Amino acid sequence: MQIIKSLTKLLFFICPFFATAQSTYLQQGDKAYQLLERLEIKGKINQGLNFSNIKYLNRKFMVQEAMLLDSLQKVITANPAGTDSLSVAYKDLHLSKIDQYNLQRFFMNNSEWFTGNKESFVSKKPVLNAFYKTQANLFEVNTKDFFLAVNPVLQLAYGKESGFNDKIFVNTRGITARGMIANKIGFSTTITENQERGPSYFRQKISSLRAVPGYGFYKGFKTSGVDYFDARGYITFNVAKYVDVQFGHDKNFIGNGYRSLFLSDWGNSYLFLKLNTKVWKFNYQNIFMELMPTFSKIGGDKLLSKKYQVMHHLSFNVSKSVSIGVFEAITFGRKDHVEFQYLNPIIFLRHVESSQGSADKAKAGFDFKANVANKLQFYGQFLLDEFVLNKLRNDPSNYVNKYGYQLGVKYVDAFGIANLDLQVETNRVRPFTFSHRDSISTYTHYNQPMAHPLGANFHELIGILKYQPMPKLYVYGRAIYYYQGLDSARFNFGASPFRLYSEGLPLVDPANPLSAQRTNGFTVGSGNKATCLNAMLQLSYEVKENIYFDFSLQHRTFKLENSGIKTNSTLFSAGIRMNIVKREYDF
Repeated sequence: MQIIKSLTKLLFFICPFFATAQSTYLQQGDKAYQLLERLEIKGKINQGLNFSNIKYLNRKFMVQEAMLLDSLQKVITANPAGTDSLSVAYKDLHLSKIDQYNLQRFFMNNSEWFTGNKESFVSKKPVLNAFYKTQANLFEVNTKDFFLAVNPVLQLAYGKESGFNDKIFVNTRGITARGMIANKIGFSTTITENQERGPSYFRQKISSLRAVPGYGFYKGFKTSGVDYFDARGYITFNVAKYVDVQFGHDKNFIGNGYRSLFLSDWGNSYLFLKLNTKVWKFNYQNIFMELMPTFSKIGGDKLLSKKYQVMHHLSFNVSKSVSIGVFEAITFGRKDHVEFQYLNPIIFLRHVESSQGSADKAKAGFDFKANVANKLQFYGQFLLDEFVLNKLRNDPSNYVNKYGYQLGVKYVDAFGIANLDLQVETNRVRPFTFSHRDSISTYTHYNQPMAHPLGANFHELIGILKYQPMPKLYVYGRAIYYYQGLDSARFNFGASPFRLYSEGLPLVDPANPLSAQRTNGFTVGSGNKATCLNAMLQLSYEVKENIYFDFSLQHRTFKLENSGIKTNSTLFSAGIRMNIVKREYDF
C-alpha cells in the first residue's frame, strides 16, 4: 500500500508538466463493448481496436476509432466504387442500420470526446429544466475546463427458483459519476448498496467462499439473503504523450474471451496502480495490486493481512488483423516490506523471483487474436503456472505440471443475419494450477479466484448468442458446460486454488493410510468428477437510454458422479435496471 501511494505521489508531481487530455474507461458490462467488438471484426485492419484485449477500454481512444470507421462507412456508402486507398481497405466494413444506430448512441454516451454534431443528443423535454438535458445523463456539465456526468444506478429484479419457496431478488441502488478537470485529470466513481438472494447454488458459493462473488464482505439479510456495499473509483492522467496512468479501487480484465486465464473481473475489486503505454504497434501495460490473502472469517475490528501482485502484458500488432501478446505476473507477500525489485516495470519478473531465492508465485503466458474475412475472430490464451521439463516429457500427469489454455471464435452477422453474433469458447486448466505451497502466493483475492471462477482441474465449453433484431431489443443466450475433478474433505485433487498444492494429496495405496502421497496420475477431471450444464436465455428491452426491462429463464443441472448427488435448478426472473450490468450466475 505504501509503495503504491509513493509511486502515485511521484507521478502526480510529474503529471502537471506533461499531462494531456485524459479519459475515463468504459464501465464493466457497458453495451458499447459488443458494438466495439463488431467494429473490430468488421473493420478487420483497425490497429487501435486490436488492443481491445486490455479492459476496461479507454473512452477517448474508442470514440476516436469509432468516429474513423463511421466516417469511412459514409464515404464508402456515398461512393462504393471509390478508389481512395483507405476506402478500398475498408470496403467490406458494411455497417448495418442497427450498427449505425448503436454508433450514434455510443457517441451520445461519450459526448465529451465526440467532435461531430451533438444536436440529436439533447433531450426534447428536460426534467425541471435541470435534469436529463441530454438523453444519456441525469446531470451533465460540459464547460471549457470541466466535464461531469452523474447518473443513478438501479437494479430491481425478482424471480422464482424451482423447488424453493423463497423468492430470488436483487435490489441495487446507487450513483455513478465520471468527469475531467482541465482536460488533464479524469475521475470516475460508482457506489451501490445491495441486497440479494440468489439461486441455491449461488448461496452455496457464498458459504464456501465466505464472500459474495464479484464483491466480498457481506452481512446476512432476511432469510438466506446478503447485504453488501460496493464502492469503486479511480483517477486517471497522462505522464507522457503515450503513457496513461490509472490509480484506484476497481477491477481489470485481460483477454478476448468470456473468461480469462490471466486476469478476470469475476472477483472482488482491489487497489491498483496501472500504467498503460501505447506507441506504434505496441501496447504495454503494468498493474501493481494490493490484494487480500485467504482468510477463514472476518468481523469486528480485525485488520486483514495484505499481499501484492505485479502484472506485465505486452501486445503487438503483427499485421493489420493479427495481434499477439505476452503476459507475466508474480504474487508475493512480505511481513516486513514490499519487494521493491518487482516494481521495475521493464523486467522479466521470473528472473527477479529466482535471483533473490524467493518462492513467490510466478506465471507466464501468451495470447493471440486474428480477425478474418470481416466476419470471424479467432482468439486464445495459454497460461504456464509451473512445470518441470523432465516431468512434462516423461510424466505429463505429474502434479507439478500446471498450465491451462483457452481457444475461441466469434462470428458476427452469422449466416448473413444482420446483428446476429455467435461465440464458442473452450477453457481447459490442469489440476493445481493457480495454487501454491503457501496461502499468500495463491492466485486469489478476498477468497475468490483472480482468473477463472472454477479454479482448476476442469474443462469448460461455452456457447453465446447475441442478437439485436431491432434497435432497442436485445436477445442473449448462453450455455456453459463443464466437467471438473473436485476435491474431497480428505484429499486434494487440485481443483481449489485455496488449498496448498502439496497438502492432502491422495495416497498411492488408498487402503493404507501410511502409504506415500501420490504425485502423478492427475489428469483434468481426476478426483470426484462433477458435470454441470448452465443455460440461460434473456430478453432485454431498452425503454429509455440505459434503462432496461429484463426477462430471463435459466436452467442449471449439476451432477457429482458416484455419489447420487444431482440437482436441477430452474430460475425465472424479471426486472428493471439502469446504468448497470445485469447480475449473472454463470458457474
